Amino acid sequence: MANDASTVFDLVILGGGSGGYAAALRGAQLGLDVALIEKDKVGGTCLHRGCIPTKALLHAGEIADQARESELFGVKATFEGIDVPAVHKYKDGVISGLYKGLQGLIASRKVTYIEGEGRLSSPTSVDVGGQRVQGRHVLLATGSVPKSLPGLEIDGNRIISSDHALVLDRVPKSAIVLGGGVIGVEFASAWKSFGTDVTVIEGLKHLVPVEDENSSKLLERAFRKRGIKFNLGTFFSKAEYTQDGVKVTLADGKEFEAELLLVAVGRGPVSAGLGYEEQGVAMDRGYVLVDEYMRTNVPTISAVGDLVPTLQLAHVGFAEGMLVAERLAGLKVVPIDYDGVPRVTYCHPEVASVGITEAKAKEIYGADKVVALKYNLAGNGKSKILNTAGEIKLVQVKDGAVVGVHMVGDRMGEQVGEAQLIYNWEALPAEVAQLIHAHPTQNEAMGEAHLALAGKPLHSHD
Repeated sequence: MANDASTVFDLVILGGGSGGYAAALRGAQLGLDVALIEKDKVGGTCLHRGCIPTKALLHAGEIADQARESELFGVKATFEGIDVPAVHKYKDGVISGLYKGLQGLIASRKVTYIEGEGRLSSPTSVDVGGQRVQGRHVLLATGSVPKSLPGLEIDGNRIISSDHALVLDRVPKSAIVLGGGVIGVEFASAWKSFGTDVTVIEGLKHLVPVEDENSSKLLERAFRKRGIKFNLGTFFSKAEYTQDGVKVTLADGKEFEAELLLVAVGRGPVSAGLGYEEQGVAMDRGYVLVDEYMRTNVPTISAVGDLVPTLQLAHVGFAEGMLVAERLAGLKVVPIDYDGVPRVTYCHPEVASVGITEAKAKEIYGADKVVALKYNLAGNGKSKILNTAGEIKLVQVKDGAVVGVHMVGDRMGEQVGEAQLIYNWEALPAEVAQLIHAHPTQNEAMGEAHLALAGKPLHSHD
């Protein structure tokens, strides 16, 4: 179909990751004639090198920890070690099943799928594999790749990225993780569960520095308890090979040595050499600039996902892609409130949040207009059963809505759905407090926190 020069699609999408394929599926559902171009595998980073495989590794690590700690629950079990090929078989099986399902979805919606490396050749066309694919509109969704720092070369040997870490053929005896954000702490957590001696280096003053400071401190306390070491507040200077590993030197001269260095300093947009600038698309540091409707400065071109400077989350890509498809199909669309997007870091314990931090709330509303409440999971029966510690912290505008929900504890990612509704529906504490939460569940802690904030605490002190 794409070889026919007379064919003009309603929408040509360059990139088949979360944002691209979501736009393709929703666009086709709405009756648009869609072409989806992908050089690798549909599903992109999230499915093949990001969200799904890392969470599979983290779950394997959770099973290892449960085996070690089974006697705490009266169960006699023996932990004999990590079978790395078997872990990869489990991980790859999860990916394979989801990949086949996604391929089936693409086919069922009659999306024209074109495999190959595409390049924007005009405001309404993409060249791929010697052919020109024409469209009334083009969506750029080429995603991101792991970043490094100036002078630090990721070689895939002793200095690796998250891509390399996901296919590592062994459990390293020791590892330095450069970067204490989401990717860094998730790998630190999984490797520690597998038995690696881990040190995290973060240049800012806290782990997961974009989260509420209370969440960062709770995670740091939990990591100390688990034996995960970290160094905060000093930036990286250099890395060099030693006889049997790698040595990292910080700006203050402090040195760390380990078998491997994982560079987890974030992800950068894939945009170089793809023709964007030649076609007049406005860019900044490799990112494509868009408005709240994901439109670029070129009327026939939109962009979504990690390629644009919004939250680098798969579910954000889904939402942005669907927004573009619906806009092009003539539906009324609402800009995304990025503060209202749920954020989860799947380390042990998990860190989850929706809304703004206490510091941000004070900056916006004034310190005297902000109320914060912490509910300790020690008062939650299911959390005690699971032997997890942590807190739910609520941030409220005085006499008004809850504008931030910040959670730390095992399985807190599963509580973020209700937190999302509370924030996005501008719920008052009293409105949530009147809802009955099931007992005993961890979700009950959400209700208890709002009971306390509404002035009628039950299983917590005044």
